[in-house]
Parts: sequence; structure tokens; C-alpha cells
Amino acid sequence: MSDMDIKVRRTFRLSMVTALSLASAYAFKLQLPYLVPMFAILLTINPVAPPGLGKSVVLLVAIAATLTSGMVLIPWLEFYPFAAILMVALGMYASFYLSVVRGKHIVGHFLATGIALVSIAGSVSSMLATLVIETFVVGIAVVILCQWLVYPFFPEDPVSSSSEKDAKELDLLSNWKALRGTLIVMPSYFMVLINPGLYLPLVLKSIALGQQSTLVDVKSAGREMLGATILGGGFAVLFWWLLGLAVNLWMFFLWALLFFTYFGSKIYGISKSRFPASFWQSVTSNLIILLGAAVMDSENGNDVYQAFVTRISLFIVVALYAWFAVYILDFFYGNNNANKKRMESAPC
Repeated sequence: MSDMDIKVRRTFRLSMVTALSLASAYAFKLQLPYLVPMFAILLTINPVAPPGLGKSVVLLVAIAATLTSGMVLIPWLEFYPFAAILMVALGMYASFYLSVVRGKHIVGHFLATGIALVSIAGSVSSMLATLVIETFVVGIAVVILCQWLVYPFFPEDPVSSSSEKDAKELDLLSNWKALRGTLIVMPSYFMVLINPGLYLPLVLKSIALGQQSTLVDVKSAGREMLGATILGGGFAVLFWWLLGLAVNLWMFFLWALLFFTYFGSKIYGISKSRFPASFWQSVTSNLIILLGAAVMDSENGNDVYQAFVTRISLFIVVALYAWFAVYILDFFYGNNNANKKRMESAPC
């Protein structure tokens, strides 16, 4: 396998880990099982070796502690809702700050998702919030185990230890992007609080859009946010139709492996595309969220197609709002900078 091209190895590693994580989550009957393949993409998309046992334990303990502390918000949502929402907004800003300013995209995404899901689940019952925390910890442990199983077959090339990462400067633009991501997530959070059972996938979509908004500029925001939403919905319909030909966990795994291999080839540049890797990562996330919600609807006896139409419509509305928010906020930010420069260049 070491003679295989590095991009091909990364593609197969990403697809195998994600498909194995998905199958394992449904085999173990975890709560919100479609979160696990999303964790797999976050933890595997960067071309690095899986964490060792010590780092894995530290990661799991840190996530469990962070999410458990989020349960403090549960009584606040009941008795002091305004203060609780402000705390959630502050936590969202901290997560996007970690992603944009500190470059810790994985930690930031986990923090944002955990704060949102734990507080939303806690608004229903504290037991459900505990189940969400267990899903996070067990799901990430499953992903790391899948990484350990797959990585020996598709390893990275050895790299020099002398390489150094460029330090990212703390600038106003990065802080502005963190605030922009927070403003994109919060309206969806309000909606989910109204009906967590129906709108829960919406907050996952808005967090993905918030993270995506920190990586795109105004010109490409519409194409990446709206286009990835529509394309992800189309792939979800195709996946669901193919899965209906033979409904069992093995076929679920094999179809997932095929789809994720295709997306991985786009992300790593094996299959040429005019869209960047972030676009195809967003398409993959949309597919996982919509497909996972459809599986849960099917298990609960709900009308899958009606629920899908409702969700994809809401996803498109949220994507349009995110595009509009990026445009408006960047417009005001640009005008503010222009005014400051004129004042600085004006003669005393």
C-alpha cells in the first residue's frame, strides 16, 4: 500500500474510516448515530496519523468534561432563558474563535455541536442530555478505533520533524469571522428549541454553515453554501433510493463506502473539480445529516419523503440566510474599515 499515490491512500483512508464508523454506530444502536460519521470526517480529513492511546484518552476526557459542564445550562434555560441563550451565544463565539483564530477546527466544531445539542436535549430532559454526551464520547472512541484499524493499510508518507507551522496572527478580521459564524448559528438554535424532535438536524446544518462561513469569501459564499446544500440533498435522495434495493447494514456500509470514496476523490483532488475541498466536505456533511434523519424517520414510522422535503427546504432557507448574513456583515465591515482608513489618512 505504501507504493500507492498519497492522494489515493488518503481518499481510501477517509472513506473506509467514515463508512466503518457509520456502520458501527448503527450496529451499536447509538443515540443520534449519524453524528459518528460526521466525527469521522472531522478527525480523518487532515492527513495525520491517528492519535495514540494517551492522546485519545485525554481527548475523550476533555470532551466529556466540556459537555458535562454544558449541562449547567439546562436549569438556566428553564428559569433564566435570556441569560442561558447569552451563554450559548458566548460558547458559540468561543468555538468559532478556536476555529478561526487558533486554527483548532476540530475542537471548535466539537465544542459548538456539543453546546448546541446538550442544551437542546436538556430542554427536553436531563436524561436525553446525558445520552447525547454518551453518544459524543462513544462515537469519538469508535472513530479513533476505526482509524487505528484502517491507518496501517493506508499510511502517510514520513515527513521531516523540522517543519514548522506558521503562526496565525490575531487580527480583527478573524474575530469578525468568529462573530459572523455565531450570528449564523443562533437563529437556527432558537428554532430548534421550539421543536427539538423536528428541527434538530437544522442546528447541525447551521453549525456546519457557520464553520464554512469562516473559510469562504463573499464571492464564493453563495455557491459553496447553497450549492453544497442542494447537491448534498440530491446525493441523499440517490443514496436512499439505492439503499432501498437491499435494506441491511452490509449494503448500508458498502453504499456509504462508495459514496465517501467519490467525495474523498474530490476533496483530495484525484477527481478534478472546480469546487474547493471545503465544498465537497460540506456536501458530505449534508448527505450524512439528511440520510441519518431519514433513517430515524423510517424507524419511527414517519413519512420519510415528506420529512425530507421539509428538512431540505429548511436547509436551503438556512443556507440563503447564511449567504445573506455573510454579504451584509462583510459589507458593513468593509465600510467600517474604509471609514477608518479615510480618517487615518486625513490631514490633521
